[in-house]
Amino acid sequence: MPDEQEITKGHYLINEGEEPGGMYFVIEGQFEATMKKGDGEIVIGKISKGELVGEMSFLDEEPRCASVRAISDSVVKVIPENRFKEFFNNQPSWYQALVKTLLERLRRANKRVKI
Repeated sequence: MPDEQEITKGHYLINEGEEPGGMYFVIEGQFEATMKKGDGEIVIGKISKGELVGEMSFLDEEPRCASVRAISDSVVKVIPENRFKEFFNNQPSWYQALVKTLLERLRRANKRVKI
């Protein structure tokens, strides 16, 4: 079973540009995803209980494309890269959560695209 990690409000779980090392499942709390823009950052989304975090870089092995900061005291389960297949084979509901998360984020991105 993955390890749990507590994240204090205001602390970062993921930093934009860092190499992937795992994926996270939010058990408690809420996060916001941000991207650097000029000298600041913009909020691109919120992540809540029952959602996955860090799935894109985890799956495509590219550097993290956004930072993820806790906006409340939070708890996540850490899914290490080397235990991914074993874990998801034993936890089909989490695999479904991964697919649902990816599809929801793709739909939101598609709505923002102006043709």
